[in-house]
Amino acid sequence: MGGFRVGFGALLGVAVGVGGTAQAQTRDGCRVSLFTDPPREVLDCPGGLTISAEKGATYRLIDANRDGRPEAVELDGKALLIESAPRRSGFQVRTPHAVASVRGTTWAIDAGAGATAVFVEAGTVAVARPGGRETALLRAGDGIDVGAEGGALPAVKRWSRERRLHLLARFGR
Repeated sequence: MGGFRVGFGALLGVAVGVGGTAQAQTRDGCRVSLFTDPPREVLDCPGGLTISAEKGATYRLIDANRDGRPEAVELDGKALLIESAPRRSGFQVRTPHAVASVRGTTWAIDAGAGATAVFVEAGTVAVARPGGRETALLRAGDGIDVGAEGGALPAVKRWSRERRLHLLARFGR
């Protein structure tokens, strides 16, 4: 399986430019830029995929077929914001509690010690437990909190304005 585990800021030799951004290197076929307000790294990947990782996020890109286009991300902690072109399907984010599959959308996923939260800003995302058969379908404005306890998936809910804004502010939105 391709890819390697990184923590935010694991890139060396990055110079900060004007406007709080820094151009960095390429990783797993994606161009990496660092931002300071709020602190995050943004990966621009082939095929219309953008992954924003908040400061402290621990994740690993997966490019199983080694074609320079990640098929998935394993997220162990903190949050990612995913923006995917509508024509790109099947991209997944895997956490210890949930697997979220994109259908062409903008969405965020936050993996904590006891649960994973998924919120959809635009488009549609399917969420399931790892190895589970039940799937919840989230549309714009929907969120779900999948805990570690297993069993049936919790109900999909409309997230409050405050909760949406709090999560998206971590990515400068």
